Amino acid sequence: MSRNLIGLLTLLLFLACAKKEPAPAPTASQPTPSATTTTSAPAPTTSATPAPVPASAASGIASAEGEKPGTRVDVQELKRGSGGTVTLKMVFVNDSEHAMGFGYNYADPDHQIRDHGSIGAVQLIDPVGKKKYFVARDSEGKCVCSTQIPDVAPHSHLSLWAKFPAPPDDVQKVSIVIPHFQPLDDVTISH
Repeated sequence: MSRNLIGLLTLLLFLACAKKEPAPAPTASQPTPSATTTTSAPAPTTSATPAPVPASAASGIASAEGEKPGTRVDVQELKRGSGGTVTLKMVFVNDSEHAMGFGYNYADPDHQIRDHGSIGAVQLIDPVGKKKYFVARDSEGKCVCSTQIPDVAPHSHLSLWAKFPAPPDDVQKVSIVIPHFQPLDDVTISH
């Protein structure tokens, strides 16, 4: 497993360095690449272990540092959907030397038993309308969000999601509150 991680990191480093250097002009001894030439990407793995991500790879529409050094959350999307819902997609990034456990750390205290291993405590806040939006729940009280979340291994990441009741259409920006992370303010809700 560690050989695979080292190989993948080496490949990522090589690709990052290769993009910085301009390609040499083709000469008579070098064939000119065809416009249809493609590079094959590494095949996706089916392992339950999250893929490693470099520390400097913050991406998305918003990002917040965690309480523990080396942890970060990147919000990929906050989008209105059908049925009066908003879907939040985010990536938990662990660039620390220790596993990042979920357990009850991100559980809603009012639903703590059902929320074990989920992100049921994440909230959207409309600061203008002064209203909190909690993760949607099914008829049995289970969160409509990522559940049975495994620990995020050191130097890896994990994509997660949650659905919320949609704020009124005139609410264009909200704050996202995720336990153990700095608040993410003024995040735009897309359509």
